[in-house]
Amino acid sequence: MLTDCHTHTHNSFDAENDTVSERCERAIELGIKAMAVTDHCEINRFYEHEYYNVDAPTEEDVFGYKDSFESSAAEVTAAKELYKDKLTLICGVELGQACSDEEACDKVVNDKRLDFVIGSMHELPGRADFYFLDYRKEDVDKLFREYFDELLKLCVKNKFDVLGHLTYPLRYIEGDYGIKTDISVYRDNIAAVFETLIKNGKGIEINSSGLRQKYGKPFPSYEYLKLYHDMGGKILTFGSDSHSTADIGKGINEVMELAANAGFDKGAYYIKHEPVFFKL
Repeated sequence: MLTDCHTHTHNSFDAENDTVSERCERAIELGIKAMAVTDHCEINRFYEHEYYNVDAPTEEDVFGYKDSFESSAAEVTAAKELYKDKLTLICGVELGQACSDEEACDKVVNDKRLDFVIGSMHELPGRADFYFLDYRKEDVDKLFREYFDELLKLCVKNKFDVLGHLTYPLRYIEGDYGIKTDISVYRDNIAAVFETLIKNGKGIEINSSGLRQKYGKPFPSYEYLKLYHDMGGKILTFGSDSHSTADIGKGINEVMELAANAGFDKGAYYIKHEPVFFKL
């Protein structure tokens, strides 16, 4: 069963200008059975239009996450009815920095339209998104320790269904800057994240986007999928993190095979925040 539980539409500021319907048509064409639209909602920038790129703002950097969340949820909800006989369409959100504003976070996660919440950490408190950092000037070890500390806080807060792209900073540190990083030194930090997720009945995603990027591996890679499995992790979703219709479903077969090799015999997607399991 082919699923894609991490996709973005024109309601995400960094995605191509494709609609939910265009995503659905492509998913159906590919034989995808369940697809979640998970447009960005960065909680630390929820109420106001702010600059995303804090170092060099341009007119295109100005947006509001409250508006984009409302737009995405409404569009997906309408498309659910339109495609109900062809595709299990999941109304989701990629929730960034959920610990930064409890009131705003609760407004989103308690929205009755939502089926699915990915918890993500795209930036550290007081810093720009990892995308914008110059890693030639950063203490990478310090950055990773802070990152995993914040991920643990996010997991303790427990305001999502699955944790998104566990090793996200490697997309830029290794992929774009070519700085080789041995994250095995943070194994205890990662294990603490997994322990908390498992205790709370939450899961992780395998994000296939790294396979089509310079990094060349999914987030997380095999060794951390195996660790999650061996610690008793059961809930696993698969997502392309597509920001264009052309990337829907890319790498999903590969990460499903990786999951099977790590010992998993089932994957999941979510309906009304409850996992629906299927055999791999």
